[in-house]
Amino acid sequence: MIVTLQTHALQTLEQVRAFMAGAGPVSFTLTDRDLAHAWMGDTLKRFGYARASRADRGLLRRYLAKVTGRSRAQVARRIAQFLEEGQIRDKRGAPAAPFARRYTDADIRLLAETDALHGTLSGSITRKLCQRAFEMFGDARFERLALISNGHLYNLRAHKRYRAVRGSIDKTRPVRLNIGERRRPFADMRPGYLRVDSVHQGDQDGMKGVYLVNAVDEVTQCQCVCAVERISEAYLLPVLDAMMAAFPFVIRGFHSDNGSEYINRQVAQLLEKLRIEQTKSRSRHSNDNALAESKNAATVRKHLGYSHIPQHLAREVNAFTAGVLSPYLNFHRPCHFPTEVVDERGKIRKRYRYADMMTPYEKLKSLSNAESFLKPGVSFDRLDEIARRCSDNEAARRLNQAKAQLFQLINKSRQRAA
Repeated sequence: MIVTLQTHALQTLEQVRAFMAGAGPVSFTLTDRDLAHAWMGDTLKRFGYARASRADRGLLRRYLAKVTGRSRAQVARRIAQFLEEGQIRDKRGAPAAPFARRYTDADIRLLAETDALHGTLSGSITRKLCQRAFEMFGDARFERLALISNGHLYNLRAHKRYRAVRGSIDKTRPVRLNIGERRRPFADMRPGYLRVDSVHQGDQDGMKGVYLVNAVDEVTQCQCVCAVERISEAYLLPVLDAMMAAFPFVIRGFHSDNGSEYINRQVAQLLEKLRIEQTKSRSRHSNDNALAESKNAATVRKHLGYSHIPQHLAREVNAFTAGVLSPYLNFHRPCHFPTEVVDERGKIRKRYRYADMMTPYEKLKSLSNAESFLKPGVSFDRLDEIARRCSDNEAARRLNQAKAQLFQLINKSRQRAA
């Protein structure tokens, strides 16, 4: 609170006492903090506060508090400063030795670049990527970001420097056929139980779009995405066969919703031939196939979008997903894995801990007796070689380059069709 006073009429302590009693004519206005401090110091000097009696000191303290509007404690601190330094000044401002910034502008730019590479994943997954970049791939630039907390990471994402660095679908029809058992699969911590779903890239101006088939292993979250021109058996069966062959472990189960593309006799015969158990979602149990549906949004739509992709480009899309997207998802993108705990009521609860976060391939290796699940001819030495061929960020960079080339091809195809 800032003060300018007309105090020429107050020259003695008796006049101050009369003013405090409300009998003395004095006018004042509040203006500036520095002027108020100067006035307080001048008043204490003029009335000889240091030599005044105890009663007169109390009078002057009440006088300063009334005129400036400050509390008794504030006035006492200002007087103590006057007695010690001979003046009253504002000590506010930047500290002489401020706390050192934990994260620099370079860290913020590095976080923005990492988010741009991987598509702005959740805070915990981004933390894990930074930790892996420093500890596993030896990138010294991530030394500080490797220890960042979720809250601080989101704070950095809101920073102005971070912002300066960064910028129709068909539904399948359910059918009623006595094919596949209507229940949730029971994996029992064994890989090879696939959750399968498909999404359509829409039709445009009479041109049919591709269908994307997404298969996710329930235990490891290993994932394979393929494209088909049409959802009919003639196109779908070869893709399903190749998709199940792409997983490094033996396939034991195949779970889908009740869409007609999967619940048909041709698919059932293929699965029977491969000795794979077929199950389907139960009615009014929308979370029976939740893993595949969540991956549709987190990976398929994230990287291939919702817009129309002409069906004649299915081969090019498959080259992208098999050569770049699936290796990135399985070897370089960390995932959350739940830990089941029993609460005080005896109910099983899932907890997603940061310490349990890992890539699908790391999850596969962490399983008990993991080598027994691998297909004949597949070894962890070979898979380790693939995993260490490049860092997470380099894999994301290659993914973005391949994605840009694919969408250039898609856009050219649209322009020719127009």
